[in-house]
Amino acid sequence: MLFKSRLSFLVVISSILGYFMGTDTPSCQTLLVLLSGGFLLSGGSNGMNQVFEREWDKLMHRTMSRPLPTGRMSITEGVIISLIAATAGIMMLWLMVSFYAGLLGLSAFLMYVFIYTPMKRVSNLAVFIGAFPGAIAPMLGYVAATNDYTLEAGFLFAMQFAWQFPHFWAIAWVAHDDYERGGYKLLPYNEGRTRRTALQIFVYSLFLVPVSLLPWVFPLHKPMIGNMAAAVAVVAGLWMAWYAFKLYRTCDVKDAKKLMFASFFYLPLVQVFYVIDKL
Repeated sequence: MLFKSRLSFLVVISSILGYFMGTDTPSCQTLLVLLSGGFLLSGGSNGMNQVFEREWDKLMHRTMSRPLPTGRMSITEGVIISLIAATAGIMMLWLMVSFYAGLLGLSAFLMYVFIYTPMKRVSNLAVFIGAFPGAIAPMLGYVAATNDYTLEAGFLFAMQFAWQFPHFWAIAWVAHDDYERGGYKLLPYNEGRTRRTALQIFVYSLFLVPVSLLPWVFPLHKPMIGNMAAAVAVVAGLWMAWYAFKLYRTCDVKDAKKLMFASFFYLPLVQVFYVIDKL
């Protein structure tokens, strides 16, 4: 629970898919490091997030059963376990993959824990800030394969960056009452569940479609994806936008929940087809 294991696993999967986008000859050692080091880094980041938010986690139904709010784990234990895990993950990426991969891992940890986490209670810009560390995973995987920061890696970053806005705002809409109890500002506008907020979610959902086509529109050294992956990205993006449009029409929590679940399927679906089409 401290590491949010399911979320950490999804982050790792995104990183591994990014790795396959960048290599034609995968290394078992690199894959194992991305799997284990990435999980430790993501888990340690989530753990430090819970350390800082332990008092507010007590106020929200969805978080009050976590180890720190319930006292099943002490603050000292949470800090030590989280820092050891995050440090081990960063060092594994740095020493066993590359300096660039380690630097990306360190950047994600620092931004998530020390900028995004405190910003959540201060400004709704927190979602924008959090989208940066949240989009690093596929880029890190690609850099692990190429040992270089390239525009292709940036395309993978851009797609996941754009996806996070409708995804996280849908979650924030569904859990708005709970977030309010914790004092978090996560919807685009402070007035909460309004049509203006829903319109912004819809616009960002539409914006995801052209961003997801960047690997297809701008092949550099060689095409990153083909027509099949591009078609899947368009259909999946319009599918998400349809649910976002329904939310705009109704402003109903049930439609926000449908958009939220659609976003859960969108990212692995599109990234898997990126890899399939490349192969």
